[in-house]
Amino acid sequence: MSQKRAAVLVVNPSRAEAVEAASVLAALLLKADFDLFTISDVSITGVTNCAADNLPSVEIAVVLGGDGTILRGAELTRERNIPLLGINIGHVGFMAEVIRPEISAVAKSVIDKSYGLDSRMVLAYEVIRSGKVIDTGWALNEVTVERQHTTMVELFVQIDGRPLSRWGCDGLIASTPTGSTAYAFSAGGPVVWPSVDAMLMVPLSAHALFSRPMVISPRSLLAVEVLDRSAGTGVLWCDGRRTHDLPVGARVEV
Repeated sequence: MSQKRAAVLVVNPSRAEAVEAASVLAALLLKADFDLFTISDVSITGVTNCAADNLPSVEIAVVLGGDGTILRGAELTRERNIPLLGINIGHVGFMAEVIRPEISAVAKSVIDKSYGLDSRMVLAYEVIRSGKVIDTGWALNEVTVERQHTTMVELFVQIDGRPLSRWGCDGLIASTPTGSTAYAFSAGGPVVWPSVDAMLMVPLSAHALFSRPMVISPRSLLAVEVLDRSAGTGVLWCDGRRTHDLPVGARVEV
């Protein structure tokens, strides 16, 4: 006997149209005898609510919302190595693959397994203090080192062990091609096609003559250190969702 098929829906509960679209999709998948789950704070007929750490085995995750909801879905699916499909219900969505009127076609693709897989690069980072790694993580869009308060933070930047510059600035963004249309784009970085293997380095309001965005190898090691003479401390953000304080002397390697 074949195992019953299952999917998880990740929905933006604050958008009525996202919940409505999820209900339409759920009805179509339920007719195909899917078990459906959601980690979102929504109530949809036939869909079981569960915590992310108690999610049963599923074959695909479908996100209904904007880019922020897709980033939440990525946290859920990356460790489980399951496909993530985004349906844009937000005002601006660069990461989603389809728009709401195509939900019936999405359901058919999920049922028939007629979708293709598009691998996306992620960034890995380490936070180092006094020579010890105190935090590690990953990001689909970007890792940023930013000032924590109103005072500028002074950063020392290296690429593959080679000193690049010292900046008094608001911070620095390390971005994937996927994230090139997000925070990095707003800060003046280039748009990079998702299939291009590259990492972006984008300074934020740097007080320096050379502070242009750079495109570097995805195999490079970008190191950012909060200098001892810095007037302010920093904070690390990953995809705008996960954070870690960076006191003077802290070093981030991406």
